[in-house]
Amino acid sequence: MLSIRKRGKRYRLEGRVGSRRVRFSLGTRNQDAAVLVANKIERALVDGKGSKLWGELSTLLPPTVFRKLAAIVGRAEMPQHGSPTWETLRCAFAGRVGHLIARGRFRESSWSRYRLSLDIFSVFLAERGITKLEEINRRLLEEFKAWRLERILANKHSRGGGSLDLDLAVLHRIFVYAIECELVQLNPVKTERKPGARPDLGAQPFTADELGRMRDSAGEDLLIFLLLRHTGLRRSDAVDLRWKEIDWRDRGINRVTQKRSKRVWIPLHPELAFALEAERGRRQPGPDDWVLLNPSNRKPMKRMRLYFRLKALGRRARVHKVHPHRFRDTFTVDLLLRGASPYDIAKLLGDTIQTVEIYYAPFVRELRERTRRIMVSGKGLEEMGTLGTQSPAPERRVH
Repeated sequence: MLSIRKRGKRYRLEGRVGSRRVRFSLGTRNQDAAVLVANKIERALVDGKGSKLWGELSTLLPPTVFRKLAAIVGRAEMPQHGSPTWETLRCAFAGRVGHLIARGRFRESSWSRYRLSLDIFSVFLAERGITKLEEINRRLLEEFKAWRLERILANKHSRGGGSLDLDLAVLHRIFVYAIECELVQLNPVKTERKPGARPDLGAQPFTADELGRMRDSAGEDLLIFLLLRHTGLRRSDAVDLRWKEIDWRDRGINRVTQKRSKRVWIPLHPELAFALEAERGRRQPGPDDWVLLNPSNRKPMKRMRLYFRLKALGRRARVHKVHPHRFRDTFTVDLLLRGASPYDIAKLLGDTIQTVEIYYAPFVRELRERTRRIMVSGKGLEEMGTLGTQSPAPERRVH
């Protein structure tokens, strides 16, 4: 049985293989990387000298450690210890993510998007015949940016090439992992801005007229419309909402958000509560059943199916650019107009106060007008004088 233990700054592999004691440095300071390598070593030792893992371990372990472990199973030959490759890094990173997913610290949906970015970068490297990590540098990444942006903008729905920022963020993270595993010395990927950060666009709430037309045209999508309109849930949270997360006694939704893993409690709007009670009475669902079902086949709603149903609702109601996040914008701006503070909204949405202040508050006209009235009313410094020009308070004598 083998285990890992931290000695100083690095992790070691300790235990016994048969009657032989094993105590080797794994050459890494990262716990997840140490766990991954230890698991590969155990499998390689069990499979014997014919295991395919020995070739990968030769790039992950210090040469002296690899030779000692290979000798245990009689693998006398020492493979050429070449430079680590992109494929080696990608496999190691996939193992680490799998470990994080198992511990609930990473989402399967996020890993799906990560794989897409890694596949795209693999295609770029293959076109240039590059396999080794040492060949990936800042100059090559600048070429990748131009190569990737050209292909994004060729897409009809490119939205200004914003997905490039996400690709760079994914590559930056995988090379951070490579540095932790000491596969590279420097991170060649320089991120330019946070993925999805477009504060210039601001909130895009629906107008009262648009909301009215969509409600009249909702039909069998009425529950979808009401849930998004009166909760501001992200698409991922809306499709994954279960009946057990509805607090009927206190009339609210109690849920841990997928994106930030924050617990939120959202009061039920009377209109939404009535629709949910009617749906519960009709379906008699179990606690773990999904709230939203696809009206066409009564199966759990998927993220893309929700998106397409909202697009269809927009066409029926003659409302442009209907998508799930605009309901979140509408919910937030509506609360700001009613006097809720950014702190209140951040707690409801499971977001940060900074996000609310950047993306929503500056674009609410009533809030700007309220600030204007404060600025032009009352006495300012000109009438009251600064603290330095005011007459000092008379000294108080103690008798």
